[in-house]
Amino acid sequence: MHAPPPHSPVFRRPAAARGRGLAAALAATLIASLLLLVPGAPAQAAPTLLSQGKPVTASSQENVGTPAADAVDGDNGTRWSSAASDPQWIRVDLGSTVAVSQVVLRWETAYAKAYRIEFSTDGTNWTTAYSTTTGPGGTETLNVTGNARYVRMYGTTRATQYGYSLWEFQVYGEGQGGGGPIQGGGDLGPNVLVFDPSTPDIQGTLDRIFQQQEKAQFGSGRYQLLFKPGTYNNLNAQLGFYTSISGLGLSPDDTTINGDVTVDAGWFNGNATQNFWRSAENLALKPVNGTNRWAVAQAAPFRRMHVKGGLNLAPDGYGWASGGFIADSKIDGTVGPYSQQQWYTRDSSVGGWTNSVWNMAFSGVQGAPAQSFPDPAYTTLETTPVSREKPFLYLDGAAYKVFVPAKRTNARGTTWGNGAPQGQSLPLDQFYVVKPGANAATINAALAQGLNLLFTPGVYHIDQPINVNRANTVVLGLGLATIVPDNGVTAMKVADVDGVKLAGFLIDAGPVNSPTLLEVGPAGSAADHSANPTTVQDVFVRIGGAGPGKATTSMVINSDDTIIDHTWIWRADHGAGVGWETNRADYGLRVNGDDVLATGLFVEHFNKYDVEWNGERGRTIFFQNEKAYDAPNQAAIQNGSVKGYAAYKVADSVNTHEGWGLGSYCNYTSDTNIRQDHGFQAPVKPGVRFHDLLVVSLGGMGQYNHVINSTGSPTSGTSTIPSTVTSFP
Repeated sequence: MHAPPPHSPVFRRPAAARGRGLAAALAATLIASLLLLVPGAPAQAAPTLLSQGKPVTASSQENVGTPAADAVDGDNGTRWSSAASDPQWIRVDLGSTVAVSQVVLRWETAYAKAYRIEFSTDGTNWTTAYSTTTGPGGTETLNVTGNARYVRMYGTTRATQYGYSLWEFQVYGEGQGGGGPIQGGGDLGPNVLVFDPSTPDIQGTLDRIFQQQEKAQFGSGRYQLLFKPGTYNNLNAQLGFYTSISGLGLSPDDTTINGDVTVDAGWFNGNATQNFWRSAENLALKPVNGTNRWAVAQAAPFRRMHVKGGLNLAPDGYGWASGGFIADSKIDGTVGPYSQQQWYTRDSSVGGWTNSVWNMAFSGVQGAPAQSFPDPAYTTLETTPVSREKPFLYLDGAAYKVFVPAKRTNARGTTWGNGAPQGQSLPLDQFYVVKPGANAATINAALAQGLNLLFTPGVYHIDQPINVNRANTVVLGLGLATIVPDNGVTAMKVADVDGVKLAGFLIDAGPVNSPTLLEVGPAGSAADHSANPTTVQDVFVRIGGAGPGKATTSMVINSDDTIIDHTWIWRADHGAGVGWETNRADYGLRVNGDDVLATGLFVEHFNKYDVEWNGERGRTIFFQNEKAYDAPNQAAIQNGSVKGYAAYKVADSVNTHEGWGLGSYCNYTSDTNIRQDHGFQAPVKPGVRFHDLLVVSLGGMGQYNHVINSTGSPTSGTSTIPSTVTSFP
């Protein structure tokens, strides 16, 4: 076994630099009074904006940052721009044929001197509703009439040397622009890049996206890289922030890259502890030098991968690293975590495992090291009690489908490699393909119609909860699609129904406090879902970092039998909008449902409890936590007579609960004298059991008095040595 190199410290990342009322009411009253003096006029319905968030295509786009979707997203700060040639066009699909009454063009500097507005009911045959050869640019409001499902701006002469560029392309008319059914399927949007082995300059495209995303920790770019089945030679796909790479086969071995999918930490001087929000799935890799590098931290899943060689989980130079998660994968060679402080591997196969630092957990992993916590710090379960792999997009011939794997009990090893995987295939036309600019009303209408959701890469601002009310609904995100509640609502609510699958997206708290961000089941849920549980997989939550954000409780699980399979729930310790009260978030995860299982639970930095477990018969396999860095003093975290809020608290009323491989770390940078009475708190009952617990003081930045309740030795000094408990009670 290899320990981390002596020169490589293992403590976690340091916190980075922290970076109209009365008058309006009086004006409204005055206007209302004046209106009483105006003779009545026949009431007329205002035209409805039909185009926002609807499917849109264009003849070209200037670069990856100016897609057609940005012209219908309702944001006057984003735009579509075309190639610098004539003619060019942009077309919006309103969903059904409606009566159009107005088109508004909000031009950027590069506008059209000559263009036509064209209507079509079938997308093939076009009629001209308006034309000009003397377009003025700026904002043009065109009163046009006609019936159309498709509306097109067709530019024939540019006013500048550049292409055509629209901040917004708005179509108004009667109805909802989809009075008929919302259409499922369609294209995957501008930020999904699909490659086949004959695609020219794949490496150049990968490099350009990486250059843009390498340091964009809190940027708005989102990308999904999809590789059709086949063999690709001499590629190195370096993944930056909000970049996901996937194969489009039904098996990982259908898509082979003779090369690497690499995450390293050169952007952060060899420190990998902030390599968040990226993923690799459903590919076979044959690394160039025999070993693939995947040096990640939280929210960076490695799923359904076949590495025909070894896997190195540390950055070049063996700097700090803090990950991570592997599931349903086969690594033929040895996995070397080296400086990785913790890791969880589920239902996989490995050729070997070299070392541990603090907390390495395995369940259902062929080739895993034997149970030996705390030295080496291996927690090993032969099987995973219940699991169901994450849904994934694939190609069946030329048709896109989503495969939904079947539930397994007492699983061990991968779901693939021994014949066709067990599960269900759903055609893409059963999904509303959500694209940037879509609003919550349209998303909810699609759900109510019976469609599933496929979020394409982008940032989605919503003003009402997304309501998932139908059993077996799939909500799948590509490229870390991000949902932001702008006005203090809950981002997503799931009814107490069977078999909902939530996977692959990020919820980012908005500036107005939300009581919750994700609710699985309403309060009081009691239905039995053991035969067909809801799963929450690679669903990440963030409060602050990208800007001010607040939420009282991030994720609430009320439905029984829910499986939480890899989540990172994070109150930001660095970035924008960060401070003890600035991004206030008291609670990370609250579990009220019974028989809930968490496999791969990462929850960090909350003002009070990071995890509160109130349901019976809960189980957690692997937990990673840091207490809030920025607690200003001891009084700020005082919990009655208890010093500090536990990272993981099981309610006194609970009779049965079990956990394996759980760790909590403190790094109190604002007041290093703060003490936590314990990292874990639970009732002392025969049915409440914990295995392999640890607490760590990172370089003496605060201390723990005990591990769980009053059991376990205190941490001390600056040694960054864990205090452990192998069995409780």
